[in-house]
Amino acid sequence: MLTEVILIGRGGQGAVTSATLLTAAASLEGLESQGFPFFGAERRGAPVAAFVRISSRPIRRHGMFEKGDVVVLLDARLAELEILERYSLRAGGILIVNTERRDPRLSKLISRTRAGRVFIVNATRIARELGLVVAGWPVVNTAILGAFSRATGLVSLDSVKRAVVEYFGGRLGRLNAEAVERSYRETREVVVLSVSLP
Repeated sequence: MLTEVILIGRGGQGAVTSATLLTAAASLEGLESQGFPFFGAERRGAPVAAFVRISSRPIRRHGMFEKGDVVVLLDARLAELEILERYSLRAGGILIVNTERRDPRLSKLISRTRAGRVFIVNATRIARELGLVVAGWPVVNTAILGAFSRATGLVSLDSVKRAVVEYFGGRLGRLNAEAVERSYRETREVVVLSVSLP
């Protein structure tokens, strides 16, 4: 079965690298995968999207897509920029959000995306605590992949950690693997109340 994933973040958070790591983790499990980014005005803090396809069969589709089976928000504040009008979640899909547990934006975000399941993790806190910060920006990409593994089950925790260690190497690889592990453990599912939407 083909799963299409959209990762939405800000320049400097590592959305593009997370797509690369996710495809590597899928390959370690013998799955077919492809990942690619979309850049607008390239600058730190600007919205960035990356796309991943994962399948147990050869992937014949290519190019970007606007609806995903899984949407990952590396920064919940991006929802305020109406970015979800450009990229959206297929009805009943999985939404993964880097946010605090009591984020007031969350209920609005859930209703707008029509998510079937929603998972949250404070990847920003994890990145800060591990010192994964570049030019003052917490780099949350590896922490968010731990949440992805926990929420979807598409790639195992071990495969994500291995992909991360192989990509970064040395001490940085070990720190990022710890971010993956911690976010996997700390990811929580949010109860989605069924609402009748037009």
